[in-house]
Amino acid sequence: MEKSKRESILKGKKIAVLTLGCKVNQYETDGMREELERVGCEFVNFEEGADIYLVNTCSVTNMAERKSRQMLHRARKLNPKAVVVAIGCYVQAAPQEVQEDLAVDILIGNNCKKNITEILEKYLKNQINIQEGNEEKIGTLENEEEKENEHTYGKNEWKRIEKCDFKNRTSEKQVVKEYHKNETNKKVDEDLLSSICQNQIEASVPRWIPIEETEEYEELFLTHMQEHTRAYIKIQDGCNQFCSYCIIPYVRGRIRSRKPEDILEEVRRLAEGGCKEVVLTGIHLSSYGKDWNRDSADTSMSDSGKANRALDGNALLELIQQINDIEGILRIRLGSLEPRIITEEFVNKLKEVPKLCPHFHLSLQSGCNETLKRMNRKYTIEEYQESCSLLRRTFDRPAITTDIIVGFPGETAAEFETTCRKLEELGLYEIHVFKYSRRRGTVADQMPDQVPEQEKTRRSEVLLSMTARQKQTFEDSFRGEQVQVLVEEKVEKNGKDWYVGHTERYMKVEVRAGQDVRNQLVSVSL
Repeated sequence: MEKSKRESILKGKKIAVLTLGCKVNQYETDGMREELERVGCEFVNFEEGADIYLVNTCSVTNMAERKSRQMLHRARKLNPKAVVVAIGCYVQAAPQEVQEDLAVDILIGNNCKKNITEILEKYLKNQINIQEGNEEKIGTLENEEEKENEHTYGKNEWKRIEKCDFKNRTSEKQVVKEYHKNETNKKVDEDLLSSICQNQIEASVPRWIPIEETEEYEELFLTHMQEHTRAYIKIQDGCNQFCSYCIIPYVRGRIRSRKPEDILEEVRRLAEGGCKEVVLTGIHLSSYGKDWNRDSADTSMSDSGKANRALDGNALLELIQQINDIEGILRIRLGSLEPRIITEEFVNKLKEVPKLCPHFHLSLQSGCNETLKRMNRKYTIEEYQESCSLLRRTFDRPAITTDIIVGFPGETAAEFETTCRKLEELGLYEIHVFKYSRRRGTVADQMPDQVPEQEKTRRSEVLLSMTARQKQTFEDSFRGEQVQVLVEEKVEKNGKDWYVGHTERYMKVEVRAGQDVRNQLVSVSL
């Protein structure tokens, strides 16, 4: 209680945020933003110039990491005196690399984002100590006893690290690096960084943890939306699937599910604030609740049989049913689902939820079983087709979307043709096409028969043309029908106001109206 009454050193600080990557990242950015708003921070546009820059990074591909570095350097260029904070998956994947990047002052890994306020407060207080001449000696050892343990950072070393003179660019990362270079002739590695961050002393708060060892779901809460209509609700973190191309299990850790009561409370608060639609999201949404029974948690790195393939979806179903009862919420959408969760029992129960949108994103990645096996995906194209058929038998013209990776290592011309043929048969609403990007640290990065970039581009263009045609066909099937559109924003075109929103199947619609209809359901003839 005393802490909440005191005035934060962060009050009045201008903060700019940038989020890269997935909707889970966006949710976590919004949660950190609320934490900082509560202590009086002011948020500004990234290009305006800020006192503190927060970059919530992405590590899903090498390109995503490159973009993360670019934006961290962009922040430093915009204001050389600002505090630049690298957050999230890139930090988790390459902590030493981020430590050595002179553009970055502070790094915060996954499951430590909830500590954002304390981390920034402590950092700024240390800066005041430096300015007042209270800093301790940095980068040297006081006595022989401290030299004896090469791999452990004790209280004195931690103090020195925490009180580095960042304004003079004598950064935390430099102190650690120089310590090992001069005293032990060893480079700092991930295990060492882990021991540093776990050695909490005095007022220290964790900034990086070995994510694979935690079973804790990191709680961040939203009380209002950054968007006016739709809220993304994170209900799950981590992944146990270990697809051969994916780094995410290594940077997000094992599956961890959020407590239903916390999710429901958050949705109620958002509904009271005017939210009409929620999208349930997670790193592996279909695993929601499986970690509550550790014996059934899908932890295998390979497809070893039926026990590993089961995803009953009972906890997710129960949560959806409870959200359906919350007053003010008009629509419920689901994030990406595994095809394995689409069983007759699961789909029939979904059909009984009035507010659930008939819009399903089922991740496929390839339409060829040989490619799926190399990817370590735990289903076949035949099982995927059956999942789509089941949804179509249960719902009226559901919008089914998917992801496809083209140019995966070893994908021959014949395998790609198989994918094309299966996608034509499926006739999906939309295909999100990605060219395979090598990701260091994954099994696929070391696979032979890497596909040339030019061929990846060609295959991508083939599927982009296909999905444009299929999307138009799907939307044309609703011509002349009355649909409900949840209006999200007003735009001006040719001097006239138009209102833009989405149908329950996520078809984008523009409507004219004589009054402001934002955040309202309106009936429209297509």
